[in-house]
Amino acid sequence: MKILACLDASPYAASVCNSAAWVAQRTDGRVELLHVIQRHDAVSDRHDLSGAIGLGVKSSLMEELARIGEEEGKLARQRGQMILDAAGERLADAGIRDVTLTHRHGGIVETIIEREADADVVIIGKRGASSGFAADHIGSKVERVVRASTLPVLIAAREFQVPKRILFAFDGGASAVRAAEFLGSDRASAELPVHLLTAGLDNAHNQREQERAEAMMPNRSVTRSIEAGEPEDLIRAEARPDDLLVMGAYGHSRIRSLIVGSTTTAMIRTPGLSVLLFR
Repeated sequence: MKILACLDASPYAASVCNSAAWVAQRTDGRVELLHVIQRHDAVSDRHDLSGAIGLGVKSSLMEELARIGEEEGKLARQRGQMILDAAGERLADAGIRDVTLTHRHGGIVETIIEREADADVVIIGKRGASSGFAADHIGSKVERVVRASTLPVLIAAREFQVPKRILFAFDGGASAVRAAEFLGSDRASAELPVHLLTAGLDNAHNQREQERAEAMMPNRSVTRSIEAGEPEDLIRAEARPDDLLVMGAYGHSRIRSLIVGSTTTAMIRTPGLSVLLFR
């Protein structure tokens, strides 16, 4: 198994790294640590209005901005390399030997999608490096990565906890079925019990759907519950701090509609819960 772990300067980087180590230890997996430096427009970053003033002044300002931009670019490269080096050391301390450090310039989402071509799972933090300025807003990049990726995406909580159980919010949709198939063969979580939770009426249809999901995980310990109520409320009531929440993302069902919208929605914002999403 190959794990693509995406790192930035946010407080979530350590959790992403620890999550990657946890998966790799249980699968003899290899890890690619990816850090992307976004290209910034120095004029826009400074809200500069030099285009509206005289040509001579504009020229000198642009030269100064170019110099500042070059210095900032050098600092960004150095910072990125330090992040990668520290993460590599953390993985080495965890016994992970097959580690690749990848440093790229460009768009974060586009680079992640490019690098996931030979990977099996993507790991990303809930918030990026600017999260301190928007405590309730995880940002559009998590949404865009999940929408664009063809792989399972593990969204790491701020503090890593070794999972003791999988809480599987199962709705019978195609993404949830894919998640069940993944769990049926996943080595990293093979020893974890699974609790299947379905929001809806406890009727024959939902019981058959849960039986179908359980049959896809023949070697796992599975418990099941079907409960009436809002999916968000049910999941929060059932979730434990050491759970890994597994869900399908994007769809028309009540559970999957919670996952990602214009901002990352309530389930992913829930403190302490790491979430494994499937499209």
